Amino acid sequence: MVRYISGRVLGLVLVLLVTSFVVFSAVHLAPGDPVTFLMRGRPITPQTRAAVTEQYHLDDPFFTQYFKWLGDVLTGDFGRSVQFRQDVGHLIGDKLPTTLWLIGYSMVLICVFGIGLGIISALKPGIVDRTVLIGTGVSTATPAFASGLVLIAVFSRMLGWFPSYGSGSEDGFGGRIQHLTLPAIALALTFTGLLARVTRAAMLDELGREHVEVARSRGVAGGEVVRKHVLRNALGPIVTVIGTMVAGLLVSTSIVETVFSTDGVGSLLIRSVTNKDFPVVQALTLLIVAVFVIVNLIVDLLQPLIDPRLSLTQSTKRRGAS
Repeated sequence: MVRYISGRVLGLVLVLLVTSFVVFSAVHLAPGDPVTFLMRGRPITPQTRAAVTEQYHLDDPFFTQYFKWLGDVLTGDFGRSVQFRQDVGHLIGDKLPTTLWLIGYSMVLICVFGIGLGIISALKPGIVDRTVLIGTGVSTATPAFASGLVLIAVFSRMLGWFPSYGSGSEDGFGGRIQHLTLPAIALALTFTGLLARVTRAAMLDELGREHVEVARSRGVAGGEVVRKHVLRNALGPIVTVIGTMVAGLLVSTSIVETVFSTDGVGSLLIRSVTNKDFPVVQALTLLIVAVFVIVNLIVDLLQPLIDPRLSLTQSTKRRGAS
């Protein structure tokens, strides 16, 4: 266990190092002067050029610049936002709670409805199964921005049940739930359909196994068979997909937060890319990659606990194959 965790942590560090190097190199790989790239679209005075050159150590050799920047990142210093004239770390920290609330709310919806619909579809063949498959197929194929616009038109404009913009952070728990309900639904729809289909496939695979037939032949109650012998063994691929969804949700929030004018990390990323605010883009790129790698590590560690038949090595191979 210790050797496995140490190896995975080392791999995590290497991935983040490679990502940081690629992200940092983008400034120098872009055509033209790095200062011009960083200040694209903004007037460059001698004072501005001197400040940017000092901030990014552009007079130093490339690798010296990289290691100085990496040292600052490791201490939480991502530089200053060109657009907001604010420390990047503080800027992201102010907007991160809204995004975390949105992702958490969406994950609850995804797990409840995705797993629930998948179980119902697997246990109710026929019209119920076909209806779930059609519904999940539509939800999976619907872009988040399209579902967001429909939700705003119906539940905000026509019915007036929910606000169509803002995070509700100033109104406490109830305000957050009210403001983030429509964005969470829009964000969750595609992933709910995907999780429902994965759950259905995993359940059907387990339902056809010999030990399930033996349990049924011995008169074990249907609910107990499903709970102890089918759903428990089907959790492996379900948890794997849920883990990969977390990083996907972090990326997808950029679209949903823009549609609903929610001031979170996702909308910050869109504005930063649009306005060429490279320090913020650097920091958010590293954040997304770090979340993806850490979540994958957690999923690998959970697999043997969910299914004792798997070793840590087998769980990694199984996740990679899926």
